[in-house]
Amino acid sequence: MYESELAFANELADLAAETALGFFRSELLEVRRKPDTSFVTQADTEVERLAREAIAATFPDDEILGEEEGGSHAPVGRRWILDPIDSTANFARGIQAWATLIALQVDGIGVVGVVNAPAMGERYEAVRHEGARLNGQPIRVSAVDEVRDAHVLLQEMDTLFAGPYAAQTLALVQDCWRPRGFGDWWSHMLVARGSAEVMLEPKLATWDLAAPQVVVEEAGGRCTTFEGGPLGHDNSMLVTNGLLHDEILRRLATR
Repeated sequence: MYESELAFANELADLAAETALGFFRSELLEVRRKPDTSFVTQADTEVERLAREAIAATFPDDEILGEEEGGSHAPVGRRWILDPIDSTANFARGIQAWATLIALQVDGIGVVGVVNAPAMGERYEAVRHEGARLNGQPIRVSAVDEVRDAHVLLQEMDTLFAGPYAAQTLALVQDCWRPRGFGDWWSHMLVARGSAEVMLEPKLATWDLAAPQVVVEEAGGRCTTFEGGPLGHDNSMLVTNGLLHDEILRRLATR
């Protein structure tokens, strides 16, 4: 149903990749801090500018929400959501685990998601009700259904281990098979492709979650807040393979 939009999102991903790779590991890269202390580079601003121009030319009636230039968070109508460089800190330090995130929501529901990591050669894509793919091949979450066998990923560990979920997070780390702190977009994709089972992220923005949510859910996974509610801006995000979701929610609620 949204094949033309997916094709367009992939074209945007190609454009973003060409632009971002031109700055990656370049001596000309300028890195500065935003008011929230996160990093921003010319790649972030240039990729979003080009993407906005392309969307406005192709879908002039659609809204746009992006990390660098903002936009409306209202879940009404058609809205493209952009994170030009997710994991900008990695990008700035020459680490190849960064990606451009592109999503289309209709009345607040994600219908298209593309997560493109050109320095790693990985492109994830999904259309609602049509499954998820990595580099054109179908992907699926794992069949692991026991915490003791689960690969658990963590983001913002300082917050997790110092905030209201500290005891629950520590217990989960102690009980699972393998805890790791990969973080950001890649953790969500590792769950989607069956390489991990759980991802805990205490706080993230709409542009961080919109594209990964479509891919994860179309791969058979599940995404909620730590309380089990719908995702939202500046809220938590629990991503699982679905089989472990209720168990993790139960553990997080024990406080």
